Amino acid sequence: MKIVIIEDEKLTANDLASTIKEYDEQIEIPAILSSVKEAIRYFEQEKEPDLIFSDIELGDGLSFEVFKSTGLQVPVIFCTAYDEYALSAFNANGIDYLLKPFTLSTVGAALDKYFRITQQKQSPITPQFNKVIQLLENRETEPPSTILVHYKEKILPIKLQDIAAFYLENQIVHLITFDKKIYFPSKSLEELEKLTSKYFFRTNRQSLVNREAIVDVSNRLGRKLWVNLKVPLNDSVTVSKEKASTFLDWLSGS
Repeated sequence: MKIVIIEDEKLTANDLASTIKEYDEQIEIPAILSSVKEAIRYFEQEKEPDLIFSDIELGDGLSFEVFKSTGLQVPVIFCTAYDEYALSAFNANGIDYLLKPFTLSTVGAALDKYFRITQQKQSPITPQFNKVIQLLENRETEPPSTILVHYKEKILPIKLQDIAAFYLENQIVHLITFDKKIYFPSKSLEELEKLTSKYFFRTNRQSLVNREAIVDVSNRLGRKLWVNLKVPLNDSVTVSKEKASTFLDWLSGS
């Protein structure tokens, strides 16, 4: 049996691959693809695998574009960090899924379902991509409930409400929780800003802060705003004069 993985986060992809192998070491994984463009190019040249595990949102677009463009007729198990509301809608459209982070139990259950379908000679599920795309577009204003981080060779879900700030230090994105624990998300500040903009504000190039983490704001000599947080950061959190009005509107909930 051959399985192809489509996942743009390298550590997540490797974790999934090792979990699949742990389930059954006989399974072959001929390719791990990290983008829509790479996946389209691969499937245009290679034979179809027996099964695909695919993330939904890749760096250059939605993975649905791959299946629509290539006309693949392969069963797909989607991997997602979306909450139960979205997942129930995926089910309603006949799409199987894995909720990140993966475990041997959840990967095994998904593979068991695949084998049941193939052994009973049922027709492979054909995802209704347009309906799911519409669902995702309607949920763009809602942030995910958790952010995935890598910690000691594990993938942990950190609740968004527990995160005080994201910040850039030595070109590495850090996440600090309200209880002052530090983790390293695999996404850039730009990606995190898009995901969390309802509750977090991009104060400057180095930091993205939670409204609930702000103690007070001071205005020094009518220039930058200085933001005092409930958690310690190595660098001061400031907001430029140009962004001050927007930031204060956001802080007031306007």
